[in-house]
Amino acid sequence: MIRKCLFPVGGYGTRFLPATKALPKEMLPVVNKPLVQYGVEESINAGLNYVGFVTGRGKRAIADHFDISYELEHQISGSSKEKYLSSIRHLMDEGVFSYTRQKEMKGLGHAILAGETLVGNEPFGVVLADDLCVTEPGEDNVLAQMVKVHKQFRCSIVAVMEVPEDEIHKYGVIAGEEMKDGVYRVTDMVEKPEKGTEPSNLAVIGRYILTPDIFDIIKDTPPGKNNEIQLTDALKTQAQDGVVMAYRFKGKRFDCGSVAGFVEATNYVYENIYKDD
Repeated sequence: MIRKCLFPVGGYGTRFLPATKALPKEMLPVVNKPLVQYGVEESINAGLNYVGFVTGRGKRAIADHFDISYELEHQISGSSKEKYLSSIRHLMDEGVFSYTRQKEMKGLGHAILAGETLVGNEPFGVVLADDLCVTEPGEDNVLAQMVKVHKQFRCSIVAVMEVPEDEIHKYGVIAGEEMKDGVYRVTDMVEKPEKGTEPSNLAVIGRYILTPDIFDIIKDTPPGKNNEIQLTDALKTQAQDGVVMAYRFKGKRFDCGSVAGFVEATNYVYENIYKDD
């Protein structure tokens, strides 16, 4: 059973300046909930109740959000406004939250390695909160879909989606052999390839199930693209030395790391998910 999920949330959110100068980008609201809460809901609903945050300076609002606010809760206790806290109270009841700091921003691989102390020697999920994923009512969320794939193959799993040719260079991209519909054995991975050199149109998005040997692989992974320690490079090594599977998930994904994607996600949530009850 996979119990733990890491959230790398140490990034600066520079594309949203000046809004993110004093506010973590993960706390920007998508309608009435901060972006990171959607990811935590996905994790806990998938059965990954131990939630670990790899944070950085200026990120204390995230820990405060997943904690009791005595003064606020006392002021609205018994009023009609108390219902607005029901979703976060549910997460606080169901989840166990822990935090560690990434002292320097050296890439996603470095952030995952910083979270080793929160995970230990067991498989774990990774959610990048910038990627807001939604599925149809009654369908498994993306992380829950990936947990099922992991139970079958017992290896690291990366979520992928088909991306148009003029966009694929912005992503980590896999090459692989399709084992069954939507499931691929990864043979190669490239982080943000040069235009025209992409091995496929299957881009990796911010959902992973990783086996704990990834930590030692990351430690031996030299800096790559942008002189950062890339998780993509470590996964490529893991795929070549063992097995990594890619899963083409069912659902919609919004790139909330961009302003346009954030607005698109906000509109979608307001029109299709939000309920003012």
